Amino acid sequence: MAFPGTGKIWMNGTFVDWKDAQIHVASHVIHYGSGVFEGARCYDTTRGPACFRLDPHMRRLMESAKIYRMEVPFTQAQLTEAVIETIQVNGFRACYIRPLIYRGYESLGVHSGGCPIDVAIMVWEWGAYFSKEAIEEGLDVKVSTWARNAPNTTPAMAKSVANYANAQLIKMEAVTDGYAEGIALDTTGNVSEGSGQNVFVVREGIIYTPPIGSSVLWGITRDSVITVAKDLGFEVREQVLPREALYIADEVFFVGTAVEVTPVRSVDRIPVGAGRRGPVTEKIQQRFFQIVKGEAPDTHGWLQYVNAAVGSR
Repeated sequence: MAFPGTGKIWMNGTFVDWKDAQIHVASHVIHYGSGVFEGARCYDTTRGPACFRLDPHMRRLMESAKIYRMEVPFTQAQLTEAVIETIQVNGFRACYIRPLIYRGYESLGVHSGGCPIDVAIMVWEWGAYFSKEAIEEGLDVKVSTWARNAPNTTPAMAKSVANYANAQLIKMEAVTDGYAEGIALDTTGNVSEGSGQNVFVVREGIIYTPPIGSSVLWGITRDSVITVAKDLGFEVREQVLPREALYIADEVFFVGTAVEVTPVRSVDRIPVGAGRRGPVTEKIQQRFFQIVKGEAPDTHGWLQYVNAAVGSR
C-alpha cells in the first residue's frame, strides 16, 4: 500500500495538506502507543460513494477511547460528519477511512499527565488487501507462534495502536515463513484471530467463529458477515474452537474491513477442504460485495451515502 502524498487530512477540526500533517517526536503516542483508531471503507456504489457501517465504526472509536480514559474533544456525530467532509474534500468515490485519536505533545511519563487528546482523519484510495487470485482461490496461512494477549492485560475490545504491535509480529512471522497471513491462538491455545482479521470455520454446513472472549476484536465486518450468513439460511455458532478445527474444516475464511471476505486454502500446509474457496464462503462473499456495491438491497441500512442529495442511511 502506497500513500498518495497529496490531498487533505482532517486534524483537530482543520484540513491540512497531506505533507503538513505532522506531530512532534515527543508526542506521547509515539513512545507509549497511547492511541486508538478505526478502519472503515467507502465504496463506489451504483448510487454514488457510500460508507459501510460508518456509525458502528465511529461508535467503536469512541468506546476504544473511553476504555483508555481519553476524553475526546469532539462528539461521535462531529467526527462522523468530519469523515464525510474529508471524503468530499478529497473527491474520492471509493477509499479507506482511518480516524485516529491519540495523546499528543506535553509530557513523557508513562502517566499521560496533561497530554492533549488529538484527533486526525485520513482517507486514501486503497483497493483489495489481497490479490484477485487470493480472493477467488484462497490464502496459505500458518498458526502463529505468537499468541493473542491474555484477558486483563490489554483490552481486546479496544482497537488500540498498542494491540497492533502483537499483530505486526504475527504478520511479519507469517510473511517471513512464506505464508500470506497468520492465525493467532489465545493464551489457552484456542483459535483467536488473524493479524487483523476475524476467522470463520465451516464444517458440515455450519459456520463457526471464536467468541469475543477468545481475545478477538468485536469486528463490525464479523457482525455483518454473521448477519449475511443468517440471511442466506446458514446456522452460525460463536464458540471456542481448538487449533485442530482449522485442519479438519471444510472451509476457513477471514473477514475484516481491509480483507473484506477472503478464503483460506491451507493452514500450516494442510489443505482446507478441497484446497480452494468453498461454496459457503463464495455465497457469503458474493452477497457481501453485492451489498457494499449497492447491487443488492441494503435491508439493514448499512450504507451511508457521502452525497446527501444521492441518498441517505
